Amino acid sequence: MKKELIIELHQDFEQIVQYEKEIEFWLARDLQPLLGYSKWQNFSKVVDKAKTSCINSGYGVKDHFINVSKMIKAGKGAEREVEDIALTRYACYLIAQNGDSTKDPIAFAQTYFAVQTRKQEVIEKRLAEMERLDARKKLTLSEKELSGIIYERLKDEKSFALIRSKGDTALFGGLSTQDMKKKLGAPQKRALADFLPVITIKAKDFANEITNFNIKKDDLNSEAVITNEHVKNNQDVRKVLTDRGIHPEDLPPAEDIKKIERRVNSEEKKLTKNAKAQIQEKESDGLQ
Repeated sequence: MKKELIIELHQDFEQIVQYEKEIEFWLARDLQPLLGYSKWQNFSKVVDKAKTSCINSGYGVKDHFINVSKMIKAGKGAEREVEDIALTRYACYLIAQNGDSTKDPIAFAQTYFAVQTRKQEVIEKRLAEMERLDARKKLTLSEKELSGIIYERLKDEKSFALIRSKGDTALFGGLSTQDMKKKLGAPQKRALADFLPVITIKAKDFANEITNFNIKKDDLNSEAVITNEHVKNNQDVRKVLTDRGIHPEDLPPAEDIKKIERRVNSEEKKLTKNAKAQIQEKESDGLQ
């Protein structure tokens, strides 16, 4: 996500937070357009899913989704009353989690409501981490699909590892998977992708997707042919990068992705813990 967009979204989200007796909350109708929903009916379906998630997490819906109403302009100076919902930070987080994370506003919201500080730089860092985690998950899926296709056609459990290794050598300009692990300081027993930057993870994933597609499209059935296909795809992806001055083998290592996973999980646990504390400390004359 571009920094300019992060700054814009950060400003938009900061403007809608409200306080009642030092308790922060957000109104659903204010949140709706920021998440890209033009119709309340569509947004309310996402809110309903979030309520279900709240129940499944062991929390009371009424503690995080408080029905309220407000007056809006109806034309010619008239006003009419509409239903609205006052949302806790946890409720907003659940709404974002039940939205389409491929949309930038929703991806931003997932992080904005997850972290306990709303500082822009913290959110920006978390978004970058989430992008890398998502890219890594996609790579795992494309590798799993490639492994399954190869085994289905060759009936050899070792073929996938060999083909993937040759693909890596093509992508990294002649350096093998083991060479790259040494260069990046990655443990030999860990996956190389756990220490690669986002752009390289996505490059590997893209090459896998092309290979998967062409194996099925062209009905490739021999190890040599599949290997050649995968090597060529990695070479082609490498060329796209190098033509733009990006050499995958020269990029610095990224933080161990398992550390990022632990950090993200820890933040989500803190959010849930704070939601529980908010219920316990809630004053009887709060939002209700």
